[in-house]
Amino acid sequence: MNFSKSAEYYLPVSNMNKVFAVVKIADKEISEFEKSLLIAMLRESALAYEKDAISQLKNELIIKNNQEELRSTLLRAISHDLRTPLTSISGNASNLLSNSDSFDNDTKKQLYMDIYDDSMWLINLVENLLAVTRIEEGRLNLRITEDLMDDVITEALHHINRKSEEHHISVESKEEFLLAKMDAKLIVQVIINIVDNAIKYTPKNSHIVIRTEKRGKQAIVSISDDGNGIADEIKPRIFDMFYSGANQIADSRRSLGLGLSLCKSIINAHGGELTVSDNLPHGTVFTFTLPAGEVKVYE
Repeated sequence: MNFSKSAEYYLPVSNMNKVFAVVKIADKEISEFEKSLLIAMLRESALAYEKDAISQLKNELIIKNNQEELRSTLLRAISHDLRTPLTSISGNASNLLSNSDSFDNDTKKQLYMDIYDDSMWLINLVENLLAVTRIEEGRLNLRITEDLMDDVITEALHHINRKSEEHHISVESKEEFLLAKMDAKLIVQVIINIVDNAIKYTPKNSHIVIRTEKRGKQAIVSISDDGNGIADEIKPRIFDMFYSGANQIADSRRSLGLGLSLCKSIINAHGGELTVSDNLPHGTVFTFTLPAGEVKVYE
């Protein structure tokens, strides 16, 4: 570096291959010590820029690798999980077409219900997969509106597992009108997943209660059941993708392990929080928060 006694200096912060920045030195005389100090500082700055650039590149590679791993895992899980219900639908439909006249009404009804159950499970799986893909690829664009929680819950209950008829499901609202800021379609999916989870893991005639209330600027929704509950050692992993409990990766029919992980991602995207706790004396409570809306009363 060549320093004259009176000039403006434009010095590069660079390594051998790349210029990271340019530093302007004001018009003044500088001593040999100041020159040495300046050069050392520029070299240190270049090294820091280079480390940051390498770190960013590593993070990008990690994210890309994670996305590729996710796609690979999804494909393996989907190929396994889709085969069983599709085979069941095809087999039951074939039986109805070929042997309908020989079946009594109860047998026909059971075959129809099996086809319906498998179809609804596939629809829910596709909805979850689409949402997971949007979230993981950063394409989750929330369509935020202010909606009544009671309306969203009612819509969700229209799409839950048919076996809900074997349980007692109720809704309790502390507010007459509770508005929340949300993407209603995604929150419907959250409620479906949590309620279906309760139906799946609780015995017949269990009680599932959906409660809503407003606390400050938050809308609080809790979904509780009186089943056997979730072991403490499982709770920290309950929202991990592909985790289905008992430290096993989900790979059996109807256990893809996307539901709760997806719910947490959706609630986080809304700026809320999803937690799990015990329902005393036994059972589980899932609670999530959303930004509350303001109910305007016109007289």
